[in-house]
Amino acid sequence: MSAIDTGTGAGTGGGKRTGRKIVLWRHGQTAWNLERRFQGSTDIALTEDGVAQARRAARLLASLAPEAIVASDLQRAAATAAELAAVTGLSVEHDEALRETYAGAWQGLTHEEILGKYGEQYAAWKRGEPVRRGGGELETEVADRAAPVVLKHVDRLSEDGTLVVVSHGGTIRTTIGRLLGLESRDWEGLGGLSNCCWSVLGEGARGWRLLEHNAGTLPEPVLGDDV
Repeated sequence: MSAIDTGTGAGTGGGKRTGRKIVLWRHGQTAWNLERRFQGSTDIALTEDGVAQARRAARLLASLAPEAIVASDLQRAAATAAELAAVTGLSVEHDEALRETYAGAWQGLTHEEILGKYGEQYAAWKRGEPVRRGGGELETEVADRAAPVVLKHVDRLSEDGTLVVVSHGGTIRTTIGRLLGLESRDWEGLGGLSNCCWSVLGEGARGWRLLEHNAGTLPEPVLGDDV
């Protein structure tokens, strides 16, 4: 795992309070991931390997004793979340606000096709400029819809509870950036997530802190839209 900050909250009374945690878990592998084809909000299923990835990761995440699971309603995220639900006995609440970035004309194109047709737009996005990729959503608009959903579910947790959010690489990155209070132009500094890997945010004295990023496996290439 890639630990960033493993500090815990200050003790209260006679015990130690760890605070609430958010596990942001990316879905398993899809055929379009393997083809380096931009998925966006297109509803693509998991491959057999993707299901196996979700099943393996679910066993690890279950050890965190999550209190709640919320997931994108796109089938690749919903099927990933279902594996954790099967292990924990928790139900999954699905929310379309956790879908991947809608990217208009980019959706369905390979990475090479995007560079060939929209090279300047791609370069501007990588520089941190506000870009409607393919005529779709701005990254800030994705954060505007996703982050409030995450916080709504966090508010329902016990004081040391853990929420698992099953979503997509781009949506997770923008949500982390928003919850950490980073400027949107700096969100690119958060690397992408490999399939079925996750990041962990912990509650600190001055807000949310990034405890782990792209955790869950030995380093693997990031195959997805957020590259």
